[in-house]
Amino acid sequence: MDITAENTVAHTAGEADGEPAERVDVVVVGAGVAGLAAARLLAARGRRVVVLEARDRIGGRTCTDRTDGRITDLGASWIHGVDDSPVAAAAAAFGMATREFTVGSYQPDSRPIAYYAPDDRRLSDADARRFTDDVHTADAALADAIAAAPAGSSYDDAAETALATLGWDGERTERVREFLRHRSEEQYGVHSTRLDAHGLDDDAVDGDEVVFPDGYDRLAAHLADDLDVRLQHVVTEVRWHASGVRVTGDRGTLAGAQAVVTVPVGVLAAGDLTIDPPLPEPVAGALSRLEMNDFEKVFLRFDERFWEPDVYAIRRQGPGAHWWHSWYDLTDLHGTPTLLTFAAGPAAIAIRDWEPERVGDAVLAELRRLYGDAVPAPTHVQVTAWRADPFARGSYAFMTVGARPADHDLLATPVGGVLHLAGEATWTDDPATVTAALRSGHRAAENVLGADVPIDELWTTRA
Repeated sequence: MDITAENTVAHTAGEADGEPAERVDVVVVGAGVAGLAAARLLAARGRRVVVLEARDRIGGRTCTDRTDGRITDLGASWIHGVDDSPVAAAAAAFGMATREFTVGSYQPDSRPIAYYAPDDRRLSDADARRFTDDVHTADAALADAIAAAPAGSSYDDAAETALATLGWDGERTERVREFLRHRSEEQYGVHSTRLDAHGLDDDAVDGDEVVFPDGYDRLAAHLADDLDVRLQHVVTEVRWHASGVRVTGDRGTLAGAQAVVTVPVGVLAAGDLTIDPPLPEPVAGALSRLEMNDFEKVFLRFDERFWEPDVYAIRRQGPGAHWWHSWYDLTDLHGTPTLLTFAAGPAAIAIRDWEPERVGDAVLAELRRLYGDAVPAPTHVQVTAWRADPFARGSYAFMTVGARPADHDLLATPVGGVLHLAGEATWTDDPATVTAALRSGHRAAENVLGADVPIDELWTTRA
């Protein structure tokens, strides 16, 4: 499907109000994984491509902090399932080291997890197994409830419908209910009442999950090799019409036959980037039903490890775990005792203006309920701030109540044969991931070229 250009502006792609413009074949807005993937494939096919990036770095929401020699992925961390993953194939081809870490999609029992009951005692192996079996039973009922859910149902609605069919007592039901709510927050950074019933339809992992000890940003660096990427160029307007596009920013204007726009949904919705004429249907409708989430990472580093050996994660149950309920052991990445937790949904909103030290104190207070005086002061606390980033306005997109899974792909409907949207929010099968970003960039390149292109050209050919 392609949206035709109607009621377009009268000027040609090379002129507007007398302002000169540099001409290229394709302008790509955004040097994240989606934009770099599209640009790399197009450049390899002989197109003159310029990538405009507002930040002073490439990578978008794959962002690795290397302060003081520490390597910390502030944005994307995981490949959620390496089987048949183009990101895993690209990482292998680029020689990127990985570590297996299969709990990143809020799985209840994929790897050793230390579960703590509401009274702060650790569950025995048998009790933990009974609980995780309950989660799997509820998930089967939940799949049926989601399939039957009427339009406009939330994930919370579907979960309650599923739990009601199981006939469990109140305590047993409540433990699984809170797990499902925590899942919606940790997977999509939003309370389950705000997530559409189908918002977790993509929640499946094929194969192990892996993380990157040398930083996820290496992927963007390899994709950008030999590309014309112009940093600190804040694009303010994309004007599209039958003869092409004009892309204007604070450092001038480029004109091209086509444009690939990869800015996040939050930036598109905020109006920071004007698209003229405005996006038509079905793109505009899809955009209105997707929002950016509230989801921040909290890293705590210690001199010594105080938690159990050989666990991938610590999980706490009960009302006290409303905000801080899951911690992930990152020690194996670099040998420094490190726990990662998430401020997700309501918690992220509440702590938005807190200093890192205050966030760290709140997290430590909950850890000390489990481990007592064994919990020392951390040597370092780091908290991300993706919601405050003007070029992100959140971590990734989620389906609001009433959205449809197909809205992701509808957002990528080509406009007028000249304008293409790409990014993690525009891929239905696995949204909110680097895999989605990479695949969406590949699709955008194919749409520009009007031809199929093997995705492995991203890592087997030079730009």
